[in-house]
Amino acid sequence: MKHYQVLVIGGGTAGIMVSSQLKKENASLSIGLVEPAKTHYYQPAWTLVGANTYNYEDTARPMASLIPAGVDWIQDYATGFDPDNNKLHCKEGDYTYDYLVVAPGIKIDCSLVEGLSEAIDKGVVCSNYTDPKHTWKVLQNFKGGTALFTQPTTPIKCGGAPQKIMYLAADHFKKTGLKDKTDIVFASPGSKIFGVKPIAETLMKVVDRKDIHLRFGHRLVKVDGPNQIAWFEMADHKSLYNENSNAKIEEKDGLVGIHYDMMHLAPPQTAPDFVKNSVLASEAGWVDVNIETMQHVKFPNVFSLGDVAKLPTAKTGAAIRKQAPIVVESILRLMKGQDISAKRYNGYSSCPLVTGYGKMALAEFDYKNNFIPDPKLKQMLVFDSAKEHWRLWILKKYMLPYLYWNYMMKGKQV
Repeated sequence: MKHYQVLVIGGGTAGIMVSSQLKKENASLSIGLVEPAKTHYYQPAWTLVGANTYNYEDTARPMASLIPAGVDWIQDYATGFDPDNNKLHCKEGDYTYDYLVVAPGIKIDCSLVEGLSEAIDKGVVCSNYTDPKHTWKVLQNFKGGTALFTQPTTPIKCGGAPQKIMYLAADHFKKTGLKDKTDIVFASPGSKIFGVKPIAETLMKVVDRKDIHLRFGHRLVKVDGPNQIAWFEMADHKSLYNENSNAKIEEKDGLVGIHYDMMHLAPPQTAPDFVKNSVLASEAGWVDVNIETMQHVKFPNVFSLGDVAKLPTAKTGAAIRKQAPIVVESILRLMKGQDISAKRYNGYSSCPLVTGYGKMALAEFDYKNNFIPDPKLKQMLVFDSAKEHWRLWILKKYMLPYLYWNYMMKGKQV
């Protein structure tokens, strides 16, 4: 049974960043990183892949090229925890640790919507979360009718992503002469387009400009793939915006069905099973941590960050960029017998909201949904990032991928 000073679960953004930054601060640390996948994907670009403005192949790098020098890559599946004995169970064996960082990411769970597993990524049903190349095929083959876009009730990676592809699709339909033949419907369980007021104001202007029909309070519970009907439960706050839609609607057994000619889904997402069913998890299944320090509420030598952590903010790489340095500094301080970092995480997250080809707004916010633009970025852009601008599109398509591969993944501060 091998022992590590720091054992990291997950070779995604959070796991690589923490490992890289720890090694930069102390090259002598023994660090093990548990990750079975051989390929690492820059998933924020999958929105652009689905609209044929980014190459899928460019989102992938071999995992081996990203594992920091001096970090042991444990190509295995984590299966369970024994935090009382500082032990991690893996498929091929157990490992012990002084400190554990839990960052395995999030699980796509289509089983939470009846019929979704059978329908997704087939025919006219697509998702940038699972197969963005199929999304582009669906958009190419679409000849008009109802284009339905949905959002689940669960937390998801980048809560704005279900809207981004919708805005890009609207531009594509206009370019191909399908705008007047198409009803774009966005069905969401929420009660507003976005939780940050300045961003919501911008997006509602986009919705009006693109003639998108909003359906709030719609909880997707069933997909009838053969008949192309999405079935929804209605919340108390159900409401319609841009009601004049030609989409065919029917009611049955207390549900409302929307007939679609294409549908893009953000599938339900949960913590991985080995986390959800463990002693580290909260009642909702996420790793139960202090939201300001990312330290586990019961086990002080366990930290968690990224998508799997119980943090009431958007699950994005931008959030991890702020979380990772705090976790790293806290672990290094604990190793020296000091109190954990005085720095506290305020819930900062960022969502680049693509509003069309060549346009984007940038949502930056904290736990309280305050709009908090990054001072350095604000100085560089010299305009209100809550508004649409082509410079933000350049940031999304070119600058952010460069910073991701060359800075974030190498443990450099951005």
